[in-house]
Amino acid sequence: MRETIHLGCEVCSRRNYHTTKNKRNTAEKIALKKYCKHCKRHTTHKEMKL
Repeated sequence: MRETIHLGCEVCSRRNYHTTKNKRNTAEKIALKKYCKHCKRHTTHKEMKL
């Protein structure tokens, strides 16, 4: 049921985080505010394809 997804920074497009989500309950892509070590600030990280 749960699938691994990667979260990428919207500013620099680097994949910094990975997590899991249930695609049956959450069909749309998720976006979270996370710290990007490359940008050195908190940015929005969106779900990216593997």
